[in-house]
Amino acid sequence: MTDLQSIAAIGDHKLKTDKYKALLDDFIKGNKTKDLESFVDHMLDEKTPLVVSRTMLQSFATSIANLPVESRKEIAVYALEKTQPRVVAFEEQVSIIRLDLAQVYEDQEDWIEAAKVLIAIPLESGNRVLEPDYKVNIYIKIAQLYLEEEESVDAEKYVNRASEMIHQVKSDELKLRYKVCFARIMDYKRQFMKAALRYYELSQIVGEPGQWDALQCSVICAILASAGPQRSRILATLYKDERTSKLEVHLILEKMFFERILRKPEVEKFAQALKPHQMALTSDGTTVLDGAVIEHNLLSASRLYKNISFGELGILLNIPAEKAEKTASRMIVEERLKGSIDQIANLIYFEHHAREPLVQWDNRIANSCNFVNNILESISAKYPQFNTLA
Repeated sequence: MTDLQSIAAIGDHKLKTDKYKALLDDFIKGNKTKDLESFVDHMLDEKTPLVVSRTMLQSFATSIANLPVESRKEIAVYALEKTQPRVVAFEEQVSIIRLDLAQVYEDQEDWIEAAKVLIAIPLESGNRVLEPDYKVNIYIKIAQLYLEEEESVDAEKYVNRASEMIHQVKSDELKLRYKVCFARIMDYKRQFMKAALRYYELSQIVGEPGQWDALQCSVICAILASAGPQRSRILATLYKDERTSKLEVHLILEKMFFERILRKPEVEKFAQALKPHQMALTSDGTTVLDGAVIEHNLLSASRLYKNISFGELGILLNIPAEKAEKTASRMIVEERLKGSIDQIANLIYFEHHAREPLVQWDNRIANSCNFVNNILESISAKYPQFNTLA
C-alpha cells in the first residue's frame, strides 16, 4: 500500500502511469492476490484521477488472464464487486473482466454461472458505441452456454436479441454460430420441421465433421416431425442426398421415405440416437418418437388399405382402437391425411391418389390430349367447313 501511495504523490502523469504499470506487473507475476485487491481499491478511490484509474484498470483487466485459474477467478470476482457502485465510469474495463471470468467458468463447465457473468455486461447503456458484431457475439455466447445446460427458454431470449441485429453482422463465423443456435432452439422447442430445414442448411455450409453432425440432426428432426406433405418433402430431399447413406439412421430414413411400416425393433434402435429432450414425454404420456411413428405408420396403412376398422388399425399401430381413431381424425382435420371416418360402422376410409411418377406422367399426357381434343371440337363447331377439307 505504501508503494501505491508514494506513486500517487508523483506529479508527472507519464511517470506515475509507468510506475503503476511496473507495480501491477510485479503483482501479476508474483500472483499476489492481496496486493492486487489493494491495487483495485486504490484505483477506485475518489482521490485517484479518473483518467489514471481508467487506464490502469484497463491494464489490470487485460493482465489478470496471466494469473493461475483460482487466483484469476478470485481477483475478478473481487474487482467486479468493488467496481459495481461506479460501473458507469468503467464499463469497458468491467466488460473485459467479465469476458475473462466467463471464460474461466466455461472452462470449468459451469455454464449457467458463465452465462450470468456475460448477461451483466452493459451493452445497452448508451455510454459506449458498440459494433453489432460485439453485441451479437455476447448474445450468441450466452445462448450457447444456456443450451449446454439444455435451458432452451433462456437461450431463445438471447437468440431473439441477436436476431434483431444479425443483418448488420459482418463476421461469417458469427452468422454461422447464430444459425446453429437457432436450429438447436427449434429442436428443443420440438418444432422439428423448422429444425430439420435449418440443420440441413447448415450441413451444406459447414466443413467436416460439423456437416455430418448437422446432417444427422436434420434426419432425426425430419423423422420426429409431424407426418404430412411437408415432412414428405424434406424426407425426399434428405434421402436423395448421397451423404445420408453413410449415416446410422439411414435405414429408418429409407423406410419412412418409401412409406413402409416401421417395426418396434427398428424404432428402438433409432431411439438410441436421440437426445434426452427428444425422448421427453408429451401430455398424453407418450414420447415424441412414439407419436411420430404412430402417425407415419398410419400414413403407410393409408397406402395399403382402402378402409380399415378402428380395432384393426389399433392392432397395426400397436395402440388402443380409441387412440387410433383420435389420431386419424386429428390428421384428417389438419389435412395431413386424406380420408373420412364412419363412426357408425367404426371404419376409416382412405382416399387414394396416384403417386407413382409413371402414373402421374400418364395422367398428364391424357389431360394434355383431352385439352387438345376439346380445342379441335370447338374449332369444328365454329368452322364446320374445316371438317370437309379434312
